[in-house]
Amino acid sequence: MEYIEHITQAGERWDTIAHRYYGDATLLSPLVEANEHLRILPVLPAGLPVRVPLIDDAEALSAQDLPPWMR
Repeated sequence: MEYIEHITQAGERWDTIAHRYYGDATLLSPLVEANEHLRILPVLPAGLPVRVPLIDDAEALSAQDLPPWMR
């Protein structure tokens, strides 16, 4: 799987990274799966390299079509 590397800034969270790259804060699954080596903390420390998988538009759209409680 292809990915880009994102270096976290102070106060960033998984959902803010998902929103930045995917336009949807609920698309956490690809991030969590690509970063199994990292702890899932509520707030990430600054300077942490995070893998951001490149997903196709179909994956992003299918998650957006779901109701919020099913995303």
